[in-house]
Amino acid sequence: MTKEASAPPGHAHEPDRETLQSSLPIEANALAHTIFDAGGRLIVVGGFVRDALRGKTSKDLDFEVYGLAGSALGEILSGLGFTSPVGRQFPVWRHTGLGFDVSLPRADGIANDSERRGAALGQSIERNQGAPQDMPIAPNSRSFEAAARGRDLTLNAIGWDISHECWVDPLAGRKDLQSGILRAADTSRFAADPLRVLRVARLSAELGARVDDELMTLCAAQNLSSVPVERIAGELRRILSLAENPWRAFERLREMGQLAIFAPVAALTGVPQDPVWHPEGDVYLHTGLVVNEASKIAAKLSEDAAEVLMWAAMCHDLGKAETTEVDSSGRVRSPGHDVASARLAQKWLESLKIGSRLTSRVEALCRHHLAPVIFVKDGAGPKAYRRLARKLADADLEMVDLERVARADQLGRTTKDALEGRFDAGERFLASARLASVERGVAEDVVRAADWMRAGVPAGPALGRLLRRCREVQDDTGWTAADQIMAVVSEGED
Repeated sequence: MTKEASAPPGHAHEPDRETLQSSLPIEANALAHTIFDAGGRLIVVGGFVRDALRGKTSKDLDFEVYGLAGSALGEILSGLGFTSPVGRQFPVWRHTGLGFDVSLPRADGIANDSERRGAALGQSIERNQGAPQDMPIAPNSRSFEAAARGRDLTLNAIGWDISHECWVDPLAGRKDLQSGILRAADTSRFAADPLRVLRVARLSAELGARVDDELMTLCAAQNLSSVPVERIAGELRRILSLAENPWRAFERLREMGQLAIFAPVAALTGVPQDPVWHPEGDVYLHTGLVVNEASKIAAKLSEDAAEVLMWAAMCHDLGKAETTEVDSSGRVRSPGHDVASARLAQKWLESLKIGSRLTSRVEALCRHHLAPVIFVKDGAGPKAYRRLARKLADADLEMVDLERVARADQLGRTTKDALEGRFDAGERFLASARLASVERGVAEDVVRAADWMRAGVPAGPALGRLLRRCREVQDDTGWTAADQIMAVVSEGED
C-alpha cells in the first residue's frame, strides 16, 4: 500500500485506504457489500469525504448508488430499515438511526426524472476486487462524472468507493482541496441553485480557501431573491457555527457584491464610530471583529449557548445604522442604539423564521448588551443586578450569557485593552452578580399563590398583581421570608 505525496503545509495528509475505510461505520461497509452483491456500487460523497481529506471526522454521511435501478435499490433499502424515498425530484432514502442518506446520482444540478434515471442505471460495473487505491477511471466512472458535474464545487465532487476502496475524483477535487482553492464543478451548471453563493462563502471561510476568479464572477451574477428564506437562514446558521473566523464568509459575500442577502448587516458598512472607543473603523468592521471574538468564546460552550451568543454578536449593533449621528464638532454618537438593535434583530430573525425562543433571547441580549459596562461604571447595587437578571430570565437567559456578548463586544475592537485581551468590567460585573446571587439565574419566588390564598385572596387578577408586586419587593430587597414580603405588599395595597 502506497501513499501519495505529502500535502502542502497547512493541509492534512491524504488518508490511506485503510485509514479512511476504517473511519466508516461498520454499517456502511455492510451496506456497500449488500449493494455490491446486487450488482451496484455504493460511493460516499460530500462532506464526509472532504473532511476525511482534511484529517477531520464527520458525521455527514451521504451515499450515491450506481448500477442499480431505483426500484431495485428501494427493495434493498426497505429491508434494511430505510424510509420510503423522500423528495419527488431527487429521492433520498434515509436511515434515521444510522444517520445515512442514500440517493441515486443526479445527472446535473437541475436533473429531470429521465436524466436522473439514466445516471442511476449507468453500466454494470466490473467486479474488480483488487482495484488500486486511486482509480481516476474507475468502473462506471462516466456516470459518477456526470453526477459530479452537477455538484457545486470540485472539492464536493470527490467520491470514495467503499467496495473497491478507491477514490473516484474525475474533477481533480482533491488537488483543489490541497491547493486551497474553490472552483465550480461545472460553470454551465453552477447557477442551478443560487444558494450555492452562500455555500461558497461559507466554505471559503471554513477552509481558508481562495475563490477562483471564474467562480467569483459566477457568484456575483446570481440572483438570490428566489431562494426560500428558510434555506438562507440555514446557511447563515452554518456560517455562524464555524469555529474560526466566520466573518470571512461575510467578507466573501461583500467582495461578490452579495452581502445584501443579509441586509441588516450590509447596512452597517460605512456607518462611522467614535475613534476613541472604536479605532478599528466603521460598525461593519467592528461587528466582524465581535463575531470572530464570539466564535472563540463559543468554542467552549454548549451548542445552545454558543448559538445564541453568535447571533447576538452579529446583531448587537444593528441599530447604529439608524441612530448614528455626527454633530458639528465631528463627534459620533448612537443614542438608543441598544434598543434599536433589539428591535431590528427581532424583526430580521422573525423574517428568517429561526424560531421564537432564539429570536427572543437574541432580542434581550441586544437590548441589554451595554449593561455590564454601564453597571460597573455607575456602581450599580444588588437591586439593579437582580432586576436585570429577572429581565434576562424572562428570555431564558442568565447574566453569564450577557457578559459573553459584552466581552465579545469589548474585545472586538483595536483599543489597547482589547488587543491585550482585557475586559475587567466583565469580571467585575459577574462578581457583583455573584454577590447578588443572580450570576446563574434568579431565585425562585419566595411568595407563592398558595400563600395569598391561605390569607383569603381568591384566584384572579388581584392575586396576579400581588404576586408581581411580591417579586418586585423580593428583587429590590433580597429578602427570603414570605411573611416579611407579604407584609410590605399588604401595606402598599391599603
